[in-house]
Amino acid sequence: MRLALFIIASIFAFSLSVPPAEGRPPNVVFVLADDLGWAELGCYGNTFNETPCLDQLAREGVRMTHAYAAAPVCSPYRASLLTGQYPARHGILDYLRPDTNRPLSREHVTIAERLKAAGYATGMIGKWHLSGYKYQKAPVELRATDHGFDEELVTEIKGVGNGANFFPYVFRTQPISWNSASKEKLLPGTEYLVDRMNLEAVRFIERHRARPFFLYLSHFAPHSILNGRPGLVEKYRRKHPPGKSTRSRCYLCQDAGLEGDPLNHWAGDHNPHLAAMLESIDRGIGMIVEKLKELGLANETMIVFTSDNGGELNVTSNAPLRGGKSQLFEGGIRVPLIVKWPGQIPADAVCDVPTSNVDFYPTFLEVSGLEEEDPQILDGNSIVDVLQRPEMEHQERTFYWHYPLPRPHFLGGVSAGAIRQGRWKLIEWFEKKESSLFDLRNDPGEKRDLSAEHPATVRRLQDELSEWRDSILKSR
Repeated sequence: MRLALFIIASIFAFSLSVPPAEGRPPNVVFVLADDLGWAELGCYGNTFNETPCLDQLAREGVRMTHAYAAAPVCSPYRASLLTGQYPARHGILDYLRPDTNRPLSREHVTIAERLKAAGYATGMIGKWHLSGYKYQKAPVELRATDHGFDEELVTEIKGVGNGANFFPYVFRTQPISWNSASKEKLLPGTEYLVDRMNLEAVRFIERHRARPFFLYLSHFAPHSILNGRPGLVEKYRRKHPPGKSTRSRCYLCQDAGLEGDPLNHWAGDHNPHLAAMLESIDRGIGMIVEKLKELGLANETMIVFTSDNGGELNVTSNAPLRGGKSQLFEGGIRVPLIVKWPGQIPADAVCDVPTSNVDFYPTFLEVSGLEEEDPQILDGNSIVDVLQRPEMEHQERTFYWHYPLPRPHFLGGVSAGAIRQGRWKLIEWFEKKESSLFDLRNDPGEKRDLSAEHPATVRRLQDELSEWRDSILKSR
C-alpha cells in the first residue's frame, strides 16, 4: 500500500514538473568503482595508472576534488546512495556480512523507486551488497529488484571479494559461482568480469534507448583480491616494478603452484592488477560514451563516475591523503567524482566545493524534473547548482560521519565519528574518548592534530557532532 500510494504521488508530481527542452527527462548513468582511492586516476594526478576515457570524461565535465563517501566501507555508502540518508539514519553502519538478518529495509523509498515511478527504466549491474544471501543462511534476502530496479544483472549471489574474476566465476574449490553471470557466457575467449559488466551496460542502454533510463553500474573492481586480465597486468609490470607484497601468502598464487606472492596480487604500490582492473573499468566508460553517441543520446545523459570509499592500504596509497578504506581520515572517505552533462554543466571544470554521496538522491530528483518532496527525510542537498557554477563560492555546509564498530576493522579502522565544517575537520575516537582536529585547507594530509591549539573549535564541533548524532539515533 505504501509503495502504491507513493507511485501515484510520484507520477502526479512528475506530470507537474518542467521537463527538459527536448521533451524527455535526461538519462542518468551512475558508475561506481569499489575501493578506488581519490588519487588513482590520471586526471587526479596519477602517473602510473592509465585512465584515458575517465580523463576525457573530466575534460568534458566537472571534476570534484572534495567529494566524500558517507562511510569508509561499502554497504553504508550504497545504502546512502539509494536512500539519500546518512548511515546513522538508515541504520546500515558497517559492511553487511553474508548471513546478516538486516538488509536494506523496504520501508525506505530508493531513488530507483522514485525514478521508476516517473517512467524511467531502471537497471542495476554488479555489486549490490545491501543484503545477506540465502545461500549463506541469511533469514531474508532483498535484492535490487525489491528496491525499484527493473533489472539486476551480473550480481553476487553469495559473499564477494575472492578474486574469481573469470568465467565461470568459481573461487577455488567452492561448489558454485559467486555471481549470476555464470548462467551464460557472452564474450569470446576468456570472459573477464569487468568486460562482461561493461557489455551488459551498453546492452541495457540499447534496450531502453526509447525511454529515459537510470543505470547503476556497480563494479566489483578493484576490490581485493585484485586479479586483472593477464595481458594488462603484464603491461603494468613492464611499466614499473611492482612494490613489495603486503602478504606472504596469496591463494591465487598458491593455486598456480607458486609460493608467496610472485604474481603481485598484493603489491603495496605500483600494483599491476589494480592498474589493469582500473584500465578495464576505464574502457567501459569509453564504451558507454560511444554507445550514447551512436544512439544520439549523449546530450540527453548525465554520466557520473565515483567510488564507494578510499583505496585499501594493502594494495595502494591514497597519498597525499592520510589513511584508507575503513578509516575516517581523508584517504578513507574522500573519493574521485566526475560528472558529465552536456549543455547543462561546463566542460573541463574543477570544483573544490565539498559534497557527499547522500547528495545524489536529491540531485537526480532535480535532474529528472521531480519534486523534492519525499516520504522520507533526505540528508543530502542537490548539487545541480554547484555543478552548473563550479567556480563560484557556495554556501558552506556541514558533513557528518558515524562509524561505530564493536571491534577494530581488519584493515585498521576503529570506532569513530567525524564532522567537517569549512576548513575544519574533527574526528572523535569513541574508544579513547578523545578528538583530533585538522585544518584541511592548510593540511589536507591530516599530519598535524590541532586540538590542543584550538580547544574552543574542538568543543564547538564536538557539540555539533554529538547533537546531530543524538537527534538522528533518537528518531530511529
